[in-house]
Amino acid sequence: MLDRFFGLRKNGTNVRTELLAGLTTFLTMAYIVFLQPAILSGRLTGSPTGMDPGAVMTATCLTAALATIIMGLYANYPIGQAPGMGENFFFVVSVIPAAAAVAGQGSSPWQVALGVVMVAGVLFLVLSLLGVRQLILSAISPSMRNAIAVGIGMFIAFIGLINAGLIRPTGTALALNPEFTSPDFVVFAFGLIITAGLFARRVRGAIIWGILAATLLATGMKQLEEWLPALWTASDAFRNSTLASQFAVAGAVVEAPPSLAPTFWRMDIAAALTWAMAPYVLIFLFMDLFDTLGTLVGVSEQAGLIKDGELPRARQALVSDAVGTVAGAAMGTSTVTSYIESTAGVEQGGRTGLTAVVVAVLFLAALFFAPIVRMVGGYPAITAPALIVVGSMMMRGVTKIDWQDYTEAMPAFLTIIGIPLTYSIGDGLALGFVSYPVIKLAAGRGREVRWLMYLMAAVLAAYFVLVRPEAG
Repeated sequence: MLDRFFGLRKNGTNVRTELLAGLTTFLTMAYIVFLQPAILSGRLTGSPTGMDPGAVMTATCLTAALATIIMGLYANYPIGQAPGMGENFFFVVSVIPAAAAVAGQGSSPWQVALGVVMVAGVLFLVLSLLGVRQLILSAISPSMRNAIAVGIGMFIAFIGLINAGLIRPTGTALALNPEFTSPDFVVFAFGLIITAGLFARRVRGAIIWGILAATLLATGMKQLEEWLPALWTASDAFRNSTLASQFAVAGAVVEAPPSLAPTFWRMDIAAALTWAMAPYVLIFLFMDLFDTLGTLVGVSEQAGLIKDGELPRARQALVSDAVGTVAGAAMGTSTVTSYIESTAGVEQGGRTGLTAVVVAVLFLAALFFAPIVRMVGGYPAITAPALIVVGSMMMRGVTKIDWQDYTEAMPAFLTIIGIPLTYSIGDGLALGFVSYPVIKLAAGRGREVRWLMYLMAAVLAAYFVLVRPEAG
């Protein structure tokens, strides 16, 4: 039955592989279960927003499960979805402060912000159902599609290196962290060596085994704090490590999920429809549109799902995140988007929607098994090796870019470096999409560009000049 519904044999996969791929994808994106409540409640930024963190966690898990299961059953793609990183910070740092000026009596700024997400989500859904987003996807050249995949690969590897603490900010730039004796680095390096070694030996489930190995090592090292307390007090590396401050061995396996009531159906749509909030609706629209397009193309290129330059069932895939965003606003969380971490599951062999269904089920399970998810997903050094290995695998798409044609190569290059250097898939794509038709025109080859690419370039140029400054 599963083979007939998902086309497992047709896509060169089987149930076991899809289950492993789903578990892999979930483990690499499980951090959102715990980061999202910390961000939206304001605990991470030190400025409380009034949103209940427990309700946000429940909303996050339910929304991720809903959007991802639609992706799996309706679009049949191995892509996990959840509230997006970047959009959640914009929600707290920019939208909520702006909403304070329009919040009505009995309404809070965070409720207005949820209303903005709802309005943007409805627009996403309309554009998806009308096929506008699919037309945009079809207008992207093969070189640009592969550039997106490579850029995303660099981006997630970059995130992995930062999460591992191997690279750290130095004020105006980035530098190598010299603390090689840090427990965080030891856990990360051990996980990376195990994962990469198993990949080289073509061992199935290499990423899972690497995560398990890193988790066991982190657990053992954490016990040293109890068994050898003198070691921790005598060593700055141990005392100041993330292992000491963030990692906690699960003290229980199951706990009741928090109530959704404090945030459920609390959005203020009337205030969100005022002119003052219109720019923020547009920003959410652009951020989700290009984050989703970029991730969808990148993951699909990695999985070999793009056929003859077209992505089958693109409309269905694009509808899923729009429905997720609308549902998320109603439940109490920010914009939903496709996750680049889905490439981890693709590398494990995930090729169909069964992978996404597994991810959805695990998000629901996370509601009850929060201590276990917190232990693994809440310590970046454990999941960082998976992101770096997957990023390296995605680099092979660079050979599919037409480097002999400068009108294709230059926009592709700007996309590749733009995504990680701007720390935004959407901004990186915009750089490439604006430059693509301009360079084609300058070379006297403007007829090679589809009309929609010209329209996108004009809209994005206006976005950069008029709207983007509002996002900070």
